[in-house]
Amino acid sequence: MTADDVVAAIVRAVDEERLVATACDLIAIPSPTGQEEAAADHLLDELAAAGCTVTRQEIEPGRANAVGRIRGSGDGPTLMFNGHLDTSYSGDEPWLTAPGFKPHPRVVEGAIVGLGIMNMKGAVACYVEAIRAIRDAGIRLAGDLVVAGVAGEIEKAEWGEEFRGAMFRGYGAGTRHLVSHGVVADAAVLGEPTEERLVLGHYGTMWVRLSTHGPFFHTAFSAGRIEENSLVRMHRLLDDVLAWTSRWEERGRYRSLPGVVNLGAIRGGFPWRVSRTPHRTDLFLDVRVPPTMGVEAAEAEIRTLIAELASRHPEAELDWEVYVTAGGAEIDEDHPVVAAAAAAHEAVAGSPPDRAYVHWASDASTLTRYGIPSLNYGPISGALPGPEGESVPIDSLVRMAASYALLAVDFCGVKP
Repeated sequence: MTADDVVAAIVRAVDEERLVATACDLIAIPSPTGQEEAAADHLLDELAAAGCTVTRQEIEPGRANAVGRIRGSGDGPTLMFNGHLDTSYSGDEPWLTAPGFKPHPRVVEGAIVGLGIMNMKGAVACYVEAIRAIRDAGIRLAGDLVVAGVAGEIEKAEWGEEFRGAMFRGYGAGTRHLVSHGVVADAAVLGEPTEERLVLGHYGTMWVRLSTHGPFFHTAFSAGRIEENSLVRMHRLLDDVLAWTSRWEERGRYRSLPGVVNLGAIRGGFPWRVSRTPHRTDLFLDVRVPPTMGVEAAEAEIRTLIAELASRHPEAELDWEVYVTAGGAEIDEDHPVVAAAAAAHEAVAGSPPDRAYVHWASDASTLTRYGIPSLNYGPISGALPGPEGESVPIDSLVRMAASYALLAVDFCGVKP
């Protein structure tokens, strides 16, 4: 086969109807963080039917990774397609009522609508279709091709006594289990919704709790003591915290992107007993950390902030903790997997892909720390879901399935 013959054979072998069915079947299996087992078992069946040797990695009760492998001839590098099976939402949130926030797939005006299609069951379906296309085109790879459907990628973390359990164990839980239990590769591709761009770098994060304190007393005895209230003390800190977030825009700059901090939550007091003054108020920050800054350096910046706040507001009895650290990730423009992805995209789409660097994070954070260079490259989604929830155009899924297949053929090589 010539290179043109391979492209033509792969493009012919991608079956749109089969791909749509695979994606819809995955959406129809609810898999919020902590309950990925059923989706993993279904994916194992799909991968086995596509010709893979499969491995089920149980992480804990109710949670599993699904791993499929096409063995090459042993003469080429190993490529991993990595995709998370947990969804951003459960589908039961009362404030998310649109069809795109529910695990009930629909095909509407050339797009698949449903919870998880964007992030990222659509890409996982594309991985399966890519393997089928390689098989149906009669191509034997030189290197191994691995598909990993993992649990627990979504940005969630256990905290305190209230937020405990598997549903809060995200942020790379499945991929950490994956690579620490023998599934590694020479490079990885993650089909996060990148708008068909090659995302060569993304931020990591540091989640920080700041707490103010004050005496606990009854409303009847609060006259003249408002300044002692921990909520009021937190209010006085907020201007200084907001000023620091502006400074972080420059300190956390990465290429053309400014640093960013989100004030993610504030908690204090007792809604069921507001006759008591809260003894503690917590503020939670999501500090996005560029891949060019180590987490130790980022924590040093947080320590400087805390020292400044404590100096200005000694009465607040400030304390703090860092309870999530996830490094950023980047890959060299000249890495072979980037070249293979660019060539595959151009062959299928007819034009070179754009490059991008983003604030959001992915399991590339974990993979790169295990020495696996990782590229994010996935379908069109229109960025974050709007009021109608998640949807992905079917033609984008078809292009991605063909691109993934060609990428694997180029990177892994073909047995003569």
